[in-house]
Amino acid sequence: MVKFIDSIRNLIPGLRRPDNNVPPQGVTVDMGEVDYGKEQDKTKMSFYNPLDPVPKYEFYAKDTFSGRIKNSRPSLDILRKPPEPDDLPPPPEDDERPKVKLVRFGWVLGVMIRCMLNIWGVIMYLRLPWITSQAGLILTYVIIFMSVTVTTITATSVSAISTNGKVKSVLTYVIIFMSVTVTTITATSVSAISTNGKVKSGGTYFMISRSLGPELGAPIGLLFAFANALACALHTVGFAETVRDLLKDYKSQMVDDVNDVRIIGAVTVAILLCITFAGMSWEAKAQILFFIAIMLSLINYFVGTVITPTPEKQAAGFFGYRAEIFVDNLLPSFRGKDGYFFRMFAIFFPAATGILSGVNICGDLKDPTGGIPKGTLLAILWTTLSYLLISITCAATVVRDASGNVNDSLALSNFTTHCSGLGCKFGYNFDRCEQNRTCSSGLANNFRILTTVSGSGILITIGVFAATLSSALGFLVSAPKVFQCLCKDNIYPFIGFFAKGYGKNNEPLRGYCLTFLIAMAFILIGDLNTIAPLISNFFLCSYALINFSCFHASVTKSPGWRPEYRFYSPWTSLFAAFLSVALMFLFTWWAALITTILVFFLLGYVSYTKPQINWGSSYQASFYNMALSFSMSLTGVNDHVKNFRPQCLVLTGPPNARPALVDFVGTFTKNISLMICGNIIMEDEKSSFPQHSTDMLVDWLNQRKVRSFYTSFNSDCLKDGAHNLMQASGLGKLKPNTLVMGYKTNWQECEPESLQDYVNTISGAFDSSYGLAILRMMDGLDVTDALQSSDISDDGTNDQVRSVFQTKQGRKTIDIYWISDDGVYEDMKKQWFFKYVSYFSMKMLLKRFRLEFEDIVIITDVDKAPLPKNMQRYEETIAPFMLSEEQTRGDVQELKRLSPWKFSDKDLEAIKPKVERTVRLNEIIKKNSIPAALVVMWLIPTEFVYFSSLPVPDVNCPSSLYMAWMEALSYGIHCPVLLIRGNQENVMTFYCQ
Repeated sequence: MVKFIDSIRNLIPGLRRPDNNVPPQGVTVDMGEVDYGKEQDKTKMSFYNPLDPVPKYEFYAKDTFSGRIKNSRPSLDILRKPPEPDDLPPPPEDDERPKVKLVRFGWVLGVMIRCMLNIWGVIMYLRLPWITSQAGLILTYVIIFMSVTVTTITATSVSAISTNGKVKSVLTYVIIFMSVTVTTITATSVSAISTNGKVKSGGTYFMISRSLGPELGAPIGLLFAFANALACALHTVGFAETVRDLLKDYKSQMVDDVNDVRIIGAVTVAILLCITFAGMSWEAKAQILFFIAIMLSLINYFVGTVITPTPEKQAAGFFGYRAEIFVDNLLPSFRGKDGYFFRMFAIFFPAATGILSGVNICGDLKDPTGGIPKGTLLAILWTTLSYLLISITCAATVVRDASGNVNDSLALSNFTTHCSGLGCKFGYNFDRCEQNRTCSSGLANNFRILTTVSGSGILITIGVFAATLSSALGFLVSAPKVFQCLCKDNIYPFIGFFAKGYGKNNEPLRGYCLTFLIAMAFILIGDLNTIAPLISNFFLCSYALINFSCFHASVTKSPGWRPEYRFYSPWTSLFAAFLSVALMFLFTWWAALITTILVFFLLGYVSYTKPQINWGSSYQASFYNMALSFSMSLTGVNDHVKNFRPQCLVLTGPPNARPALVDFVGTFTKNISLMICGNIIMEDEKSSFPQHSTDMLVDWLNQRKVRSFYTSFNSDCLKDGAHNLMQASGLGKLKPNTLVMGYKTNWQECEPESLQDYVNTISGAFDSSYGLAILRMMDGLDVTDALQSSDISDDGTNDQVRSVFQTKQGRKTIDIYWISDDGVYEDMKKQWFFKYVSYFSMKMLLKRFRLEFEDIVIITDVDKAPLPKNMQRYEETIAPFMLSEEQTRGDVQELKRLSPWKFSDKDLEAIKPKVERTVRLNEIIKKNSIPAALVVMWLIPTEFVYFSSLPVPDVNCPSSLYMAWMEALSYGIHCPVLLIRGNQENVMTFYCQ
């Protein structure tokens, strides 16, 4: 017994008894995870079954290379019916893949420092003091706080998902506050997303797509990758502006202001591309050096604010901390073409957009679940404090306008005019340049004012270089990684070329080249204030989708939404999503409109193509919630004849075996009523039916564009299976009321029991108060002979019977025959006015029901005798089922009880007039319905005691006679024939209530 259990363990991966002295085979990844190979309880078995293992990590974890579950549990068949030792296949060989040491980063270096470097950038050094002068200190703070709040909530949401003119100073604080609001809320959303499961490479796109599904994830992944490429261009242009200004200071300008920026930017981004080709480890080392340089420059700046200013600095507008300067800079003073509040906001917002830098390389982190929330939120905290301190120190120490000329000092010059400006209080007269708008220095005119204020201008320049280059390098790395993940999912066409990775870290070298080209194109614009609003637009769109995904996953109560990060609220995420969209249109309305249209176009493409991927997104969970809610609501709706819909249970067997029947019912149930394809699996067919056939058949229905459910039922006979399906199918009011079947074409050759079972199924439909429809085609409906037993998904497009209802029929008619036989027809057939009464009565009835029709024809020669050859064919059809003369001498009733498909000459003689009339009607139909695309026979019951002219078989009616009647009625008709019978309930009304 012990050997037998060991053989089972060797058979199933994950149950093999490991050698405690040998580490598990496979790829070793330094991710800070638990070494499960050292756990002693790894091989413990269940208390109840020695083959049933306890829960363990390998049953849920996926292999790094293949993406499949590392080890599988034993199947239920093995647990319930253990195989014999001799039947066991040899155990699988151990994986001999080479061990790979991947480069992984902790939360400090991989998240916090990376986010800080991308948040700190050109805006902080070159535009924040200028925004403070334009918007004023208070509005600048509002802008910062709103930006940071939205991004922080977004970061929290992502953490939860991955864990599952002239301007016044007050406006500066408003700008800062609004920016902080956006970034802070976004950061909380990021934190929620990032702790909702193990996050792989792909960053923001990976988390949104796996949370909201490809419909929303794919568009935002494409836009976010593009936004990162634009951000690379922005910071490269900021670096180029600084270098250009240095060249101008030393009289070394190359061409002109704009072209110098273009040349320097192109060379810079090319050098950064070479650094990214060197790999992630070199990029990380460069980031550390950049971080140290930025910290030294900030310390240098704050020290410079308390140092007594030199005359040169005073001439540039820096006078140290003065209450008068602080008060003057509180209120806004807009000026120039960019002089309005939301333009300031749009220019500043890129300074708050680096919060997803750690998320973008989440595949290279040791612990993304814990590191992303901690690192992102701390990065927002420190950078926000730096923005607030820089803006308030500038507002308290530097005047808006200054000439930069030492000779404007009141101590050195004799001014004849009265000095009225703010500089006069500190010994400088800047009135002339203020009035002429020629001031070259001061907070509102000098983008490099931080260099003037600081203790050493060289350190500020180094800091600008470090901030711009680090941010440009960070975005140049993150954009290709996001785009590579999108390309691997193969959602959009023509981008699979960029999915290939190189090296041990799977570097997207092709994506680096694409990002380089995009950044180069926008660097050629050469204007920082033009590029910044465009970047704000794309990042705000990304933040809106991130926050909405966190909100959506929370409110849909998806079972898979269990983020470890709890400090988020779905309603704050929703607020940040709406705020982000509003800011998009307030910043640059035309860019926001283009972005919105592009998102909906990309969303529509994914929705139309329906990629074959399943990520268990909240989008799927919302469908379930809506379906459940509407189904429950429908139970409280009372039935009314005006709302009747034919809800069909179609006995198709495997739907691909009778495609014409599926297509036909789908034509009138599509989008308006319920259709269920029922498959009754006989016990003798159960073992040969393919596993997972339900999913394959549902896929077949979807590929054929038939809106139908599929269900199967195991049964001993057709009648019992159909009865159970009619009783159990549906949900609440979404329950079938009509049974649709195919005509049994082989009823004369099949076993009599099968014939009886078919007719009993029809009787069972009426017993269940179902309507009935039987479809007959000249070539039959069953195409199983043409199908391979192993290919259940064959669509059979080459066979006419499989596509007859999927092709255009041209201009043809649908002929409806209302067979009326009320038992007094023989007495009235000689009364000439009968046909006119019937004509006008039918016409009036159709008009009252507002049913469109082309013509009404009354059949008047149905009483003529049918052709002898047709009657002879009918007699030959029923001959095998007649009782012989010897049998009729015995107990006929007992014979009929034992063989209900048998009948006597006496039975046939009783219905001979009706049979003749049926055969004659068949002749009329074949003559009159040559151009018809479909013949519908509406069958009304008669008062014949023994046999009725409708498919409602009497309990005493032999099944063979019933089938012979339908055969005689529908024989030889070239087009499809539909036999219909209702359940004696009205389904239409011409009343308003």
